[in-house]
Amino acid sequence: MVETLVLLARHSLQLIQINSQEAQPTHGVARATVFRKAPMPSLSLPRPLAKIIGALLLLCPLLGASLAVAAPPTNKKPADTEPGTPVTVTPEMRGAGEVSSGTELPPAPPATGTREHPVPSWGKPLPYPIVIADRRNNRLIEIAPDKRIVWEFPSPDLRIYRGNDDVFFSPDGNSLMVNEEDNYDIHIVDYAERAITFNYGTPDRKGRAANQFDFPDDAHLLRDGSIVVADIRNCRIMFIDPKKSELTRQWGRTGHCKHDPPRSFGYPNGVTPLEGGDFLVTEIPDSWISRITADGKVLWSLRAPHIQYPSDAYPTRDGQVIVADYSKPGGVVIFDPRTGKVTWEYRVKAGEKMLDHPSLAMELPTGDIVLNDDERHRVLVIDRQTKEIIWQYGVTDKPGHGPGELFYPDGFDIDVFHDWKAALAPRH
Repeated sequence: MVETLVLLARHSLQLIQINSQEAQPTHGVARATVFRKAPMPSLSLPRPLAKIIGALLLLCPLLGASLAVAAPPTNKKPADTEPGTPVTVTPEMRGAGEVSSGTELPPAPPATGTREHPVPSWGKPLPYPIVIADRRNNRLIEIAPDKRIVWEFPSPDLRIYRGNDDVFFSPDGNSLMVNEEDNYDIHIVDYAERAITFNYGTPDRKGRAANQFDFPDDAHLLRDGSIVVADIRNCRIMFIDPKKSELTRQWGRTGHCKHDPPRSFGYPNGVTPLEGGDFLVTEIPDSWISRITADGKVLWSLRAPHIQYPSDAYPTRDGQVIVADYSKPGGVVIFDPRTGKVTWEYRVKAGEKMLDHPSLAMELPTGDIVLNDDERHRVLVIDRQTKEIIWQYGVTDKPGHGPGELFYPDGFDIDVFHDWKAALAPRH
């Protein structure tokens, strides 16, 4: 009888421990308010049973029993496969469905530039075309500085491609890496062919196994051909080999959501590769930004100043860090990690210039700032000196999928690889 009650008490403690780990602050677990993680229900036990368990907690040392719950080992490898949990797809998640701009697209030029040696610039206000992850239109769309649509990838099938959240070019410019937070998968899209060439994760099914995600964010293709991605709600950074379609290593302990890099992370929503092989990792609670080497050594870790909800920290040309504040009113902050002090900030409380949940900001080669203003359905360039909006694509506060329109743009990358300036030039 005692043995049975001890086991029951141990099981109850495990539930309490799980509940306390899961019921973290829910701000920022997902990007938009409608996607945020619901708190775990509190554990409720019948009063007589609770009294028995309480007594057992005091008596177990006398009975020679232990109620200690062992923590999983730091480097425990997640299971290769698990059934996962099916997710209900809401109308909000489906967005506009399978749509396109209807624009006749020009032939795409080959990739001739690199990030180190970009194709010729268009100059201010936007020096290069920009590929946008137009999330609720379920498409990728590339816009030239003159606002012409030059490239587009609508969803070929909402069952496998829905809610593209971020998009980044591969180092050679021939592929695009895409993650879909609330579709629980990632894709590689061939730029020239406009076709999906790789999938990882199971659409509409979340999980903790090696081949599953729970809100994957900020996926990048690395120079060695591998993929790095932040798995937000599993609190881990995953490294994936697309040739073998398998997880090769991970930072963080699956489901252990505490800031202690690289052993554990608190809801990481960004992992940005840097020149030289380091990474900038962004964690939502307490606005932690950490610089970590490829072999897992933490070079520095600090809380981003003036940021309520950090989203996707990025480097600037002079070694500082730029990070979007995914809030309303939102903002953009540049800070020096050597001092922790803010050196530039954009934040407007109301009106046309106010930001509403910006999720990514980058410094352009001109020094100006490009960002996506998610819930105002636009992408902006802000002059670094005057803090004025000098370029915009998307109609403020009006979602749509026609030319000049966006619907919850949630990510972007600058196309320094394809010489669209020459490709679009008038031919005599």
